[in-house]
Amino acid sequence: MDSEFKNLNTNHLESNVLFIGQDSCPPNYFFRGNNVRSNYVLHYILAGQGTFSSANRPAVSLKRGDVFLLPKDVPCFYQADGQQPWTYLWIGFTGTKIKTMLDGSKLGSQRYLRQVQDSQFSQYLNRLYDTLKCGNSLANDILAEALTYQMFYQLVTEFPGKASPTGGKAQQHLQLAQSYLEQNYRYSTCTVARLCEHLGLSRSYLYTIFKKGLTVSPQGYLTRLRMEEARQLLRASTAPVREIASGVGYHDEFTFSKAFKRYTGFSPSAYRQTRY
Repeated sequence: MDSEFKNLNTNHLESNVLFIGQDSCPPNYFFRGNNVRSNYVLHYILAGQGTFSSANRPAVSLKRGDVFLLPKDVPCFYQADGQQPWTYLWIGFTGTKIKTMLDGSKLGSQRYLRQVQDSQFSQYLNRLYDTLKCGNSLANDILAEALTYQMFYQLVTEFPGKASPTGGKAQQHLQLAQSYLEQNYRYSTCTVARLCEHLGLSRSYLYTIFKKGLTVSPQGYLTRLRMEEARQLLRASTAPVREIASGVGYHDEFTFSKAFKRYTGFSPSAYRQTRY
């Protein structure tokens, strides 16, 4: 099997590209590793065909020009065809904005798209992949980040998902609350109580619109922002845990470590030693 794989060192909280790769699979080949990913992996089929399925979804046959998504924390299975095995490229993403952008598209809910090869989305996906292959430099990193957002822009405009169940004022309030938390979660003074005060909204109302719009509470959303950045910092740096704790809004290392273990199942030091 002809394969290539490359780890990437770029680190942007909102949309971080973790890795890229390409495979020309032998007949009936399927991935034998962990079928539950800790990030989002987008596959674009360059040739051939195969089968893809994900949790609670029927298996589908996909071919050249189709795209499929391995969502974070969702079991998936995919296998090359026995007669015309596929060749595909993939890009692994993480970051607090990735789920939001995917959820705004049909790909986020359906987990695959058919025949996108003539779309602007496909063009930017391929340009992003080619750019990421070129290695790290300031100019290349800027271009890669720009192409990432352009690709997702084309995805949500060319293949939009269903409208959010919350609308009008509620949707505006939700967006304002998200924006406030995303801009301030690194500070220990950022709390749900402070958010309510800032927006002039009740805690129960905020809880309702978060649960309807994002299926998570405001506190859960704030914790996720902090924990996802902490995961990236633990992977990408050798900074002491107390420094990382302070950098994501915790007063002390002990409280942070307890929260991190509840979120990931690992202590910060143990997580740093794992490979994902």
